[in-house]
Amino acid sequence: MKTIDKFTFGVGDRFAHQAEAQLRAFQQLADQGVPVTPVWNKSNREHLIVGSEPADTRAAADAAVAHLGWNSDYLLDADHINLETVDRYLPHCDFYTIDVADDIGTPASPGEIETFIEGHPELIGTITIEGIATPLEITREDVEKTARQFLKACELAGRIYRHIADEKGSEDFIAEVSMDETDDPQTPPEMLVILAAIADQGFPIQTIAPKFTGRFNKGVDYVGDISRFEQEFNDDLAVIAHAVKAYGLPGTLKLSVHSGSDKFSIYDPIRRALARTGAGLHIKTAGTSWLEELIGLAEAGGEALDLAKKIYVTALEKKEALCEPYATVIDVDDSKLPSAEEVNGWTSDHYTGALRHDQGNPAYNQHFRQLLHVGFKVAAQLSDTYLDALRANAGVIGKNVTENIYQRHMVPLFLGEEAPLQG
Repeated sequence: MKTIDKFTFGVGDRFAHQAEAQLRAFQQLADQGVPVTPVWNKSNREHLIVGSEPADTRAAADAAVAHLGWNSDYLLDADHINLETVDRYLPHCDFYTIDVADDIGTPASPGEIETFIEGHPELIGTITIEGIATPLEITREDVEKTARQFLKACELAGRIYRHIADEKGSEDFIAEVSMDETDDPQTPPEMLVILAAIADQGFPIQTIAPKFTGRFNKGVDYVGDISRFEQEFNDDLAVIAHAVKAYGLPGTLKLSVHSGSDKFSIYDPIRRALARTGAGLHIKTAGTSWLEELIGLAEAGGEALDLAKKIYVTALEKKEALCEPYATVIDVDDSKLPSAEEVNGWTSDHYTGALRHDQGNPAYNQHFRQLLHVGFKVAAQLSDTYLDALRANAGVIGKNVTENIYQRHMVPLFLGEEAPLQG
């Protein structure tokens, strides 16, 4: 088993041009005494849209590490894989986000449920968990309901893990189980049952991505009850710590927050919880760097600004097709989107003000931002025109990429206004 570090931070790089700029943010954080491991993540859907391969992500990451002299660990994540998509990642990745959300709700048989309950009598009754003020009260019916909903998904996670291990010929990789892309958040009792079921599969899960309360829309801030999120996050940390002891799960097991980029309002609650408990964290960001590429192009002005405008205008024309695959993780109000004519008349400052995630800027437009977040397919279809623009404006783009990751994401998560988190 490859052991995951305490703090890991996923960065997406749609077009494999920002690895160095991203890595500089990790170097800046390390200079402040907080070691955080970079994890370059890219999903199969993103590879298909861009026309890239996992080998491209590996090459970009390796080149950045070599050029900047990064001497600490770094990882490549086969993001949201299943049995049908995992094989193309096997030669290149050492982190696998095993996505079983589609199998949540696939009912386990009565016999499977009965066997699980007989094997886990400790799940029924009053369960005291350190860190949760009120003991959990779990009935047999509660366990049956949760097992019926999640047992097959946990079984599939085990099958996928074993497939990866068999094909790679070793277990020298990190396994995450993703259950976030579903309708309802998992309660602490459900989380405990799920971890017991994963333990029964006998594989070393090191991060788990549950569904939290609220909306985790792509590229914009958290929408929901922050106090409720904080309670859920703290309860999940407590359940994980309990399950590690109860079921012999890896001591490195930690929470993973998906669509974690730009969720500024929950960074303080997360940091407080980590400081209080000493727990680790994996957080995934994805399209943030792609948006910083557009901001850099707009900032550069001239032909680069014209290209950024063209990408928005085309995205507006193709809005329905671009948004449909991301319908559960974006909220775009058509009435708040600027027209093509309006954007074509914008200055560089107006475009960057609308797109950069600065909620104090009156020009900021979260609907404009969300549409462009899912609009990277437009840039992919421009092929060399877009890539040549990235190369020609690498300096201004790289500055924006590094500053965004470090100042807006890492500083509030790992440094805050008090003492930095201990790695």
